[in-house]
Amino acid sequence: MVRLQKYLADAGVASRRAGEQFILAGRVCVNGQVIRLLGTKVDPERDKVTVDGQLVAAKKLVYVAMNKPVGCVCSRKDELNRPTIYELLPREWSTVQTVGRLDFNSEGLIFLTNDGQFALRLTHPRYGIRKKYLVTVEGEVKHATIELFKSGIYHEGEKLTALAGRIVSGTRAKSVVELELGEGKNREVRRLFESQALTVKKLQRIQIGKIRLAELKPGKWRTLNPVEVKTLIGDL
Repeated sequence: MVRLQKYLADAGVASRRAGEQFILAGRVCVNGQVIRLLGTKVDPERDKVTVDGQLVAAKKLVYVAMNKPVGCVCSRKDELNRPTIYELLPREWSTVQTVGRLDFNSEGLIFLTNDGQFALRLTHPRYGIRKKYLVTVEGEVKHATIELFKSGIYHEGEKLTALAGRIVSGTRAKSVVELELGEGKNREVRRLFESQALTVKKLQRIQIGKIRLAELKPGKWRTLNPVEVKTLIGDL
């Protein structure tokens, strides 16, 4: 069951705000009955929804979790003709878009969807969806560096902050660090380490919200189930 205004938005009829106005104006019917109550829920599989007498067909929403491999981009087309992650998906999913990005040399968990509200909820800073990264760094990373990241540093005029962090393993030659971030600023993880003259050798996103990368292999994908989607965005 979904809210009627979300059903209208998912079908491409109107934005959710405009859909609410349609409902209040008595322009929307469910199974032949005029609906004026905001928050009314419908079953996309069973209910017949019309706007101004025209049938509204529900768009099948797709939610995909992929393990993005190194050496491909998150754009549909690349000016350098590099491989894209869209080449790893079925052709019929031509309307899905990435939720955020991972750069060419980064790997790990990324979502793709044709649900604009889902994408907004996961990328807008006000929702605070946490993302966890496993970072291999050249040289030794000290605990003081992690604490500095948590207090926040300024880089290129922008404040970058890690919500949490820990050193998984470390030697003088190499360190493995786990960082948790709440925003999706451009190259944020790499820039944190660059600010301390540390070179990132491997960057992998291992978790978004409560969804873990787990055993998903590089280049492979799976669809998210309804329970997983709800843990990420709640009841929209």
